Amino acid sequence: MKMNAKALAPLALVAAFGLGTLAPHAQTTPQKIGFVNVQSILNAQDAGKQLGDLQKKADAELGDLQKQIQTIDAKGNAATAADKDKRAQLVSTYQARGKTYNDQMTALQPKLTAAEKAADTAISSVAKTNGYSIVMDSGVAAQGLVVYADNSTDLTSAALKALKP
Repeated sequence: MKMNAKALAPLALVAAFGLGTLAPHAQTTPQKIGFVNVQSILNAQDAGKQLGDLQKKADAELGDLQKQIQTIDAKGNAATAADKDKRAQLVSTYQARGKTYNDQMTALQPKLTAAEKAADTAISSVAKTNGYSIVMDSGVAAQGLVVYADNSTDLTSAALKALKP
């Protein structure tokens, strides 16, 4: 049986295509994935500290007012006219204090934006320096996205050091 070039051409094309598709897959490099606690990096900056303090103060004050309102609400129909007046006063105070805290948080927004940019820059710098292709927020990852991560993949302390004061 004699083979000619016309008969071998389709076979050669199929073989070349098959080998060509296999070669790139063998050459892929592994991806390094790291984790960072973004909240810690934000809290390490002045704007983050200010926001944290403001939130604690608001939570304490507004939480106390909310409890007082709920206590009166729990009385239901047994609430007296004095209770109802006190509730109306508490709701008014709650709304006014809530607006004040909201205004203060809004005033902090430019500082927070700058702090977020500084955190992003520090995280990116550390990730690139250490060869990480993906960095995830450990706070978000811990909510079910990631089941296990080795502590050696935590870049938080390195990112904190990379923050420019």
